[in-house]
Amino acid sequence: MKIARALISVSNKTGIAAFARALERYGVDIISTGGTAELLKKEKILVREISTFPAFREVLEGRNKTLHQPAHGGCL
Repeated sequence: MKIARALISVSNKTGIAAFARALERYGVDIISTGGTAELLKKEKILVREISTFPAFREVLEGRNKTLHQPAHGGCL
């Protein structure tokens, strides 16, 4: 099975750019949260911010970005 999309959201960003770059080489659509997305963009990695998905709002002052139905549905 080919991986089409990956959600990347980490607090410790050590090595995440290299990981994302490897995914990008395989044509994986990378979706990420605020700080991680910023880092990936600085590294010239194509990334979409999860906040751009329809019907999504950050909650808990931005501390909860990935716990919404479309993201969880993709994980299942």
